[in-house]
Amino acid sequence: MIIGMKVKKEKILLIAFLSFLAAILMHLSKSFFGVNKFTLCLLRYCVISLFMFYAFLKKDLTTWILLSIIIGIEIGLDQPKIAVELRFFSQIFLRLIKTIIAPILFSTLVVGIASHSNIKQLGSMGWKSLLYFEIVTTLALFVGLIAINVSQAGVGIVMPAGITEQQLPKVENRSWQETIIHVFPENFVKSIYHGDVLPIVVFSVIFGVSMVFLEEKKRNPILLFAESLSEIMFKFTKIIMYFAPIGVGSAIAYTVGHMGLDILYNLFQLLLTLYIALIIFLVVILYPILLWIKVPLKAFVKALTEPVSLAFATTSSESALPLLMENLEKLGVPRKIIAFVIPTGYSFNLDGTTLYLSLATVFVAQASGIPLSFSQQIIIGLTLILTSKGVAGVPRASLVILLSTVASFGLPTWPILAIIGIDELMDMARTTVNVIGNGLASCVIARSEGELNDKKMLEYNKN
Repeated sequence: MIIGMKVKKEKILLIAFLSFLAAILMHLSKSFFGVNKFTLCLLRYCVISLFMFYAFLKKDLTTWILLSIIIGIEIGLDQPKIAVELRFFSQIFLRLIKTIIAPILFSTLVVGIASHSNIKQLGSMGWKSLLYFEIVTTLALFVGLIAINVSQAGVGIVMPAGITEQQLPKVENRSWQETIIHVFPENFVKSIYHGDVLPIVVFSVIFGVSMVFLEEKKRNPILLFAESLSEIMFKFTKIIMYFAPIGVGSAIAYTVGHMGLDILYNLFQLLLTLYIALIIFLVVILYPILLWIKVPLKAFVKALTEPVSLAFATTSSESALPLLMENLEKLGVPRKIIAFVIPTGYSFNLDGTTLYLSLATVFVAQASGIPLSFSQQIIIGLTLILTSKGVAGVPRASLVILLSTVASFGLPTWPILAIIGIDELMDMARTTVNVIGNGLASCVIARSEGELNDKKMLEYNKN
């Protein structure tokens, strides 16, 4: 029964996908085929009906979000006036997401740092991990910046007239001294109120380090509170994501209805830029590292296939964590190294997220017609390396960081409303790379400590 249902779902998805391709082909070649608007509209509705039936059988949030994108595009095409009025749903969704910024950053960073009884006990494994994380995420940052500057995906987007009447954040010209001063919190509550992410990160890191030097009796209550707060915020985010199909659907409907269908070309160009950049990062950066530490590609792929598939489908690195740790141990990485590197990497080694954020921030500037010098882009990138810490377990939490970063550097936020429409598809890719990056990191540290079990790895490779 279950196998039959699975086959049925796959057949419906295949038919829906082929119908979708046929609909696109008909639209692009409507003058050649001589198809009228009514026939095209009817074809679109048939495709949407097939996807709705598949979503009903699948009963999965990711599927519903993808369906909402299709429905949103249709509403934007057929009823542009109604689509524009639906914008308030996406604004509600953005407000809900913004509420998790401070608590999720504070709780995850404090737990990640203070959960270790003594920083000195981490020894060489600690500084090697952090050094590796920062080197690789910095390389990811540069790949993202190069990719978006080459593709110029945001250039050519025309800002809608209605938005110019609104009060958008003004671009502030800060000196490098002012930028550094802004990093340090003047008032923690004030930073939370204004949504200043960097001061929150700095405060949380210092707070976590301070807790390490407390005796266990005094540290545990705060640590327990931070762990509980972190779990609550994960659940809070999960609840918010049930509203995601409505928020995303209304966002893409508003985008098409108000900005026109042409902007979708820019969005797909952005999506293509991200996927190509991530593939380049995997091949040019991570694969040579894998060869350098002498881990068989087949064994590594085998160990990460299941957790990566889970992360891709759920767009959450956290969902893949248990399976990732289990498979890495089978691969030959000692449990004690996995227990330190993987959780720490989930906060400090977000390769895919860092690449995406650098790429998306420059896309927002390009769409807004605000030129950024290379030095400005580097400052934004280095800021993102800090602000992206601790959010890997939350689906689409990088959207939160993007909103905060854009606002912090005085860039308009309206292009993000367009990005939301394809954020689900981008999140799948960047989450996948996050998991692969952390799996590789554990192997690197195990090899550097001389504790990678080659015999176990070869046996796992043969099975």
